[in-house]
Amino acid sequence: MASRYCLISLPLQDSVPNTWSLLQNSINKVAFDIPTYKFHIPELRVGTLDSLLTLSDDLSKANSVVEAITHKIRRQIEELERATGHENTSLTVDGVPIDSYITRFSWDEAKYPVMSPLRETVDTIHETVVKLEDDLKVRVAEYNNVKSQLTAINRKQTGSMAVRDLSNLLHPEDIVSSEHLTTLLVVVGKYSQKEWLTSYEAISTFVVPRSSKKIHEDNEYALYTVVLFRRVSDTFKTAAREKGYQVRDYEFDPENKQQKEEELKRLSEDQENLRSSLQQWCYASYGEVFSAWMHICAVRIFTESILRYGLPPAFLAAVLAPSSKNEKKVRVALDNLSNKGGNNSSFWKADDDSVGMAGLTGGDTEVHPYIQGRWALLLIPEALRIETQVLLTVAIKREDDRGVTSGLLLDAPIDRSSDDNSALQDKSKNSPTNVTAFLPSTKRKV
Repeated sequence: MASRYCLISLPLQDSVPNTWSLLQNSINKVAFDIPTYKFHIPELRVGTLDSLLTLSDDLSKANSVVEAITHKIRRQIEELERATGHENTSLTVDGVPIDSYITRFSWDEAKYPVMSPLRETVDTIHETVVKLEDDLKVRVAEYNNVKSQLTAINRKQTGSMAVRDLSNLLHPEDIVSSEHLTTLLVVVGKYSQKEWLTSYEAISTFVVPRSSKKIHEDNEYALYTVVLFRRVSDTFKTAAREKGYQVRDYEFDPENKQQKEEELKRLSEDQENLRSSLQQWCYASYGEVFSAWMHICAVRIFTESILRYGLPPAFLAAVLAPSSKNEKKVRVALDNLSNKGGNNSSFWKADDDSVGMAGLTGGDTEVHPYIQGRWALLLIPEALRIETQVLLTVAIKREDDRGVTSGLLLDAPIDRSSDDNSALQDKSKNSPTNVTAFLPSTKRKV
């Protein structure tokens, strides 16, 4: 099973079957064991060029939101599975494993009609995923509330003798209580027990001789009882604290003990029910959110292919699964394949191939004559991470003083800081390494 997927879009060369055959032959020359799959994207409603440019900006933001929520649900699943000690082998989308869903992706027309405007489709996906995130927050908050209450009770029952709840350690026969006598609970250091047993009768007057009994001992402290007259209890407490002993204020109540046991049982049952409900919800919602994420990626590939290759839509989208050692060879093969189609790959390279193009691309950005998105897939319980990187070409006409019209070809990531083309033109003037000028009969680097 592949661990990495690359989603690409290539311009058609004569026809889809011919382009697909060329792609397979090019990949097989690099490595025969690289799986290649068609990525089926229907002919969506294009709209105007301005709407596509605006949508391209918003798609980057929508992709980031959907991606983050997908990872959020996955992390919640991993946390719940660790709590139970059971880890699921894989997550699914409508019963289909994640890797199979990617390689056999099919547009869900029932949810997202192809005749709907792309803006409406993206907004629908975004709203659906955000609602699921809100539902997740409510469910997680309810689960964590019960979990924190149960944790607090358990901490009191298992903590240090100086702070823990004593109701589960004491029994009715340990407590002497009458009109004149009372029982105090004293916390003694583990290595001070001998001193306590030899001195407690002299801490104050009216202490019942040989009445001290050890109830429980942990790694640090031991809990003792001592019986004395009620009228000297305050004097005994003060003197005991001066000697370094801690007197716990506690009143034995059998009914209160039973109530705490019932509350502990109820919280344990509530936590298990909420955990099971949340886990099942996450399994179902993860498939829905991941499907939404794939549809966002499909819309991005479609949009950028139109902006890159023009109308009518004439491109081939495919999914590759190269290993890390073959990825560079695959890129070279795709560059060569794009070059054969008349999309000269030399136009998309910097002067120094060892560094990324600066300026508009921000440096260290990989530039290719084809459109690419990259998935890194590691099956659950390990991390699942998808990185999308789609490059946009914008042709801007410019007329010089002589009236000669030339074209500027800009290549940059789709995440643009300005919504209008004028800002992009201003940036192009200050980014010479990213601009290739095409005169009627010559080409040169500007």
